[in-house]
Amino acid sequence: MRAFACSLVAGVKQFLLMIALVALVGCGKKALTKEESAKVIAVALVQAADFKLDRAKGGKPRNIIFILTDDHRFDAMGFMGHPFLETPHLDAMAKGGAHFANTFVTTSLCSPSRASILTGKYAHNHGVVDNYNPLPKGLVYFPQYLQANGYNTAFIGKWHMGGNIDHRQPGFDHWVSFKGQGTYWADGRGTSRKVPQNSYDGFNVNGKRVPQKGYITDELTDYSLDWLKTRKDKRPFFLMISHKAVHADFVAADRHLGRYKDKRMPLPKTFPDTKANYADKPMWLKNQRNSRHGVDFAYNLPDFDLNNYFIRYCETLLAVDDHVGSVMGHLKNTGELDRTLVVYMGDNGFQFGEHGLIDKRTAYEHSMRVPLLMHCPEVIRAGSTIKKVVANIDLGPTLIDAAGLQTPKGQFDGSSFWPVALGKDVPWRDYMLYEYFWERNYPHTPTIHAVRGERYKYIRYHGLWDVNELYDLQNDPDETKNLIFSKAHAPVVEQLSQRLFELLKESGGLNLRMSPDHGPTFPLRHPERARPSDFPEEYYGTKEK
Repeated sequence: MRAFACSLVAGVKQFLLMIALVALVGCGKKALTKEESAKVIAVALVQAADFKLDRAKGGKPRNIIFILTDDHRFDAMGFMGHPFLETPHLDAMAKGGAHFANTFVTTSLCSPSRASILTGKYAHNHGVVDNYNPLPKGLVYFPQYLQANGYNTAFIGKWHMGGNIDHRQPGFDHWVSFKGQGTYWADGRGTSRKVPQNSYDGFNVNGKRVPQKGYITDELTDYSLDWLKTRKDKRPFFLMISHKAVHADFVAADRHLGRYKDKRMPLPKTFPDTKANYADKPMWLKNQRNSRHGVDFAYNLPDFDLNNYFIRYCETLLAVDDHVGSVMGHLKNTGELDRTLVVYMGDNGFQFGEHGLIDKRTAYEHSMRVPLLMHCPEVIRAGSTIKKVVANIDLGPTLIDAAGLQTPKGQFDGSSFWPVALGKDVPWRDYMLYEYFWERNYPHTPTIHAVRGERYKYIRYHGLWDVNELYDLQNDPDETKNLIFSKAHAPVVEQLSQRLFELLKESGGLNLRMSPDHGPTFPLRHPERARPSDFPEEYYGTKEK
């Protein structure tokens, strides 16, 4: 305990010194006076005090590694019954730990989801609603609490919030990142199209520009292992490893190219362009089929091959699984595996033909549902499958709880599910709230609000003349039949509409977030592909019902 107390004091001193140095020499164009310096230090002291937390009863610090991947859909793992994808290390992690089978993001888009993970807040509160606008001022990230309470912290990988930036962010002692989307290879090879926000500027390693040398997933693995192996700090550590993979445009490591070239992707039940498939579905959905994010004109490529794209996705994911194996192997070799909490999560899902779409943003399962694995044999029962609905906004409070600290009151929209991970029976949410705000860049997806529970999902569209949706996920996990017009389900629709607005009101989300238009826009439709949708039959009539 004494050693930890000493390391805690050292950590706070380091935290204060970092803030003071940034303020003194990193931002100003002239030296500060003594009075100004004193004011900066006073502000830093107040900020440090704001991040100080009491230790939870019986809580103790433990090392934490958080691995975040991009666009990893919930079912793209071997143990989930995938027809051919091999993920032995993720499978082993699930077998030796807990799999949270109902994990969702509150906004299925890179920057907003990452902001929700780091702040524990909905997009309507943290204000990061797209991939292009600058970060709002004053955001607080949960690693700041860990850092101020005795943790040695590191961030390695994709930041991708606030546009094309990669400078060090609050809460991290060690920093390795790259601008925007980065690139799989330094020379850009392997891609089939130009990806918005790709960057070829290499890495920012603690403020120094370092060229990218090889394949991005492997380099991030090397940076991570190097930090783990060479750190001299005796404090507990928090390491966040944030991968570019498996973000489009998918490029596999050379060793994995062609692994699945002879495989075929099973087409989803909701793929066909038929009247039956689109019965009672929203018009925007049918219209999006012929768009940048639809299967008929995906990425506005006239010769887009969905099966080939899926194969590339699976092959690209293999290096991420290798990464997990390397990290777990290091912990095993150093004797730290049992007591270190390792968390694996995706920032959002990805659609491969479900509802005739690709990409994400929507409130459909393959867009908003993500993998979440937690491994810590010392406290988590091996082989656990947890079906409670958890969300990305819960991650920050959960890891603070796992670190043996009391979570700060009023700071997070999410809640700690650490007791759930430990197998305790505790009260939990009935529904989680989903939201997405229309982007000028990708105008095919409307503003969306939804609630998702263990059985039902209700989706409400804002600002357009269209159809809402209700799905019974126990009886219809593929979301094939919209029950919004079902008289038998009218009470469910009314109940969930009410619950939606309760959740919005409770979290301060009744006002829509607006941000300036930034970046390119992609409104194109193919003149010879899927035709525009008509209104549903239920909307036609000559008198009020």
